[in-house]
Amino acid sequence: MKFLFEQRRILAVSLLLTLAACTTPPRVTPTEPVPVKPPVTPPVTTVPATQPVPPPKLAPITNYTQAYKLGSYADLPGWANDDLREAWPAFVNSCSALRNKAEWREVCANLRSVDAKESSAIRAFFEANFLPYQVAHLDGKTEGLVTGYYEPLLKGARNKGGIYQTALYAVPNDLLTIDLGSVYPDLKNMRLRGRLVGNKVVPYASRADILPFLSGKELVWVDDPVDAFFLQIQGSGRVQLDGSGETIRLAYADQNGHPYKSIGRYLVDKGELTLDQASAQGIKAWIAKNPSRQDELLNANPSMVFFKEEKLLDPSIGPKGALGVPLVPQRSIAIDPTQLPLGAPVFLSTTMPLSSNPLQRLMMAQDTGGAIRGAVRADFFWGFGREPGELAGRMKQRGAMWLLLPKTFEMKNN
Repeated sequence: MKFLFEQRRILAVSLLLTLAACTTPPRVTPTEPVPVKPPVTPPVTTVPATQPVPPPKLAPITNYTQAYKLGSYADLPGWANDDLREAWPAFVNSCSALRNKAEWREVCANLRSVDAKESSAIRAFFEANFLPYQVAHLDGKTEGLVTGYYEPLLKGARNKGGIYQTALYAVPNDLLTIDLGSVYPDLKNMRLRGRLVGNKVVPYASRADILPFLSGKELVWVDDPVDAFFLQIQGSGRVQLDGSGETIRLAYADQNGHPYKSIGRYLVDKGELTLDQASAQGIKAWIAKNPSRQDELLNANPSMVFFKEEKLLDPSIGPKGALGVPLVPQRSIAIDPTQLPLGAPVFLSTTMPLSSNPLQRLMMAQDTGGAIRGAVRADFFWGFGREPGELAGRMKQRGAMWLLLPKTFEMKNN
């Protein structure tokens, strides 16, 4: 049986590679996300659950110095006022993942020479070792969408029963994932997902049809299907277990291969909500008033996220992002890895949620997301708990971004 299973997996891989070889690399389309409001100051932020439909995937950028315009630190609004001591731990985390890459080896090796207690010393380090490039879309526009996300806390149990009727799932055994970078190096970070039916590879089931394929893969059962849905949107979260009181972390493991579709946009298109109302809070309020349409709404997003359980050894440490390092609240962002290098410092100029008050900070590009598409596009990690969740759910701002690259950076798609 094991031999037969391995043979079927090998066949599936071959078939998926054949599909990938027959696939034309994505066409570059200069499309920018539609802002929720006209720009008030530099940036705009929207939560993954409420943002406009993501634009088509762009061809990966392989030379950032040619794609983006070299500027000076005087161009970065608020750079001189940012308390870089708060950003330093996030940069140290990035270096733990990047230090073995030639372009980052020198700057990461110099970390110990910096007095991390002095913001001025950190600022001098970046100005001496990095050059700022203003990020722009293909059409030359330098503003884009900035949204927010956070790590939620849910209540759950190991076994189904009582109020705990909604499961969060591990990766199903029959999910096949192929990295297209093995066929097209320029398409790294892009994957095909499906399952084997006879001798054919077919798309994996969508959210509406997936439950029969997930039997036995339940990690925990939670008390609210809507909270479970939004945990998938955030990508990771914590679950406090009934009885023992233990809190575990569920980290992103994979997804079913279907594209993310905004349920906020679905409600707007149906005339149920206005753009201004389509926040996470507004969506939850709509579901509370229309419980019979809950499944219709949630299934409008065919994407399904799977998790892996992690012990919560230190509650003060954030979940790991796509870079493989812990996220730092208000200093880590998710980006499109085809447009910006994962792990790099990015200066972000935006505004606070539902406000024109400036939010101008040095961030680290340490995460990605299915809805994060485009060059000037960021998802701001607010942290863990209720208050970060409120801020993330309301963040719908315009934003500008500057990519900071080491002066020794050799431009190649690494």
